[in-house]
Amino acid sequence: MNTTRFTATVLAAAIALTLVACGDKKDTKVATQVAAKVGSEEISVHQINQVLSRTNTSGANPEQVQAMSREVLEKLIDQQLAVDQATENKLNRSPDVVSQIEAARRDILARAYIQQLSAGVAKPSPEDIKNYYTSNPQLFSERRIFNVQEIVAPNAPGVAATLKELVAAGKSAEEMAAALKAKNIQFNGGGATRAAEQIPLDVLPKIHALKDGQSTVIEAPQAITMVRVVSSQQSAVPEAAALPRIEQFLTNQRAGEAVAANLKQLRSNTKISYMGEFDKAAAPATAPAPAAATAPAVPAEPVLAPAVDDKAKAVIDKGISGLK
Repeated sequence: MNTTRFTATVLAAAIALTLVACGDKKDTKVATQVAAKVGSEEISVHQINQVLSRTNTSGANPEQVQAMSREVLEKLIDQQLAVDQATENKLNRSPDVVSQIEAARRDILARAYIQQLSAGVAKPSPEDIKNYYTSNPQLFSERRIFNVQEIVAPNAPGVAATLKELVAAGKSAEEMAAALKAKNIQFNGGGATRAAEQIPLDVLPKIHALKDGQSTVIEAPQAITMVRVVSSQQSAVPEAAALPRIEQFLTNQRAGEAVAANLKQLRSNTKISYMGEFDKAAAPATAPAPAAATAPAVPAEPVLAPAVDDKAKAVIDKGISGLK
């Protein structure tokens, strides 16, 4: 149990005890879990606990906890008042509201199932964690922070060949830009500073292999990208600091793979019929592949901007399954 959740649990217990203790100490009435009544509706201590469990309460003292709990309670009261008015105005019967409620219900159930699957995945062993550290020196022992220049152009015929020729000739980014303009090739360019863990894992080995002043061309379905390492600096991550992050990364990776495999199996065992414009002829034959792995560190913007289709897929995946 992490510190935040443990603290929230302790604090929630303190709230319950405070509520029970209110009034005459000689009162022999059974302790109640009701924090407030709004008309005929009750707001429970459990509801307050749920909100606090999602709040960073680490380091809070009992007085601060009580203040936070009362603030949460007041917000829940306001929420209940709004719910009562919405019901009185029959908004709960509105087709739009009904569809949103159903969407929320589906999302909650899907998330619960995904969490159940993830909880059953075996944790990585110490050997697995250590092996990941030694197998990925570019992320840890040989980690670098790169100052890069980028030119991104559509993946159209001849673009990759043109950029590769320019790189092989040792042209500067400015000269490459001028050459692309001369050929009426649309492109975007710019510079950035990226740490190794901010670069997609499938691209990182290519960038790591470059020395300062060298360039490479990276091809993707939607775009061709020229990356030049203007300068870089070593910034190794000690093993002791890296291992906890690696453990979390491998755990998430395994959970994602397990979820993807399970959904693929469910698809193969279930009759799915696409209708209208989503007819089977235009539908994918299998479940979408899991999202590409990212380095075990704080997520950040990658060197290569994702294609539009990749962005749309990420939004759809997040909205439907909440697997992230």
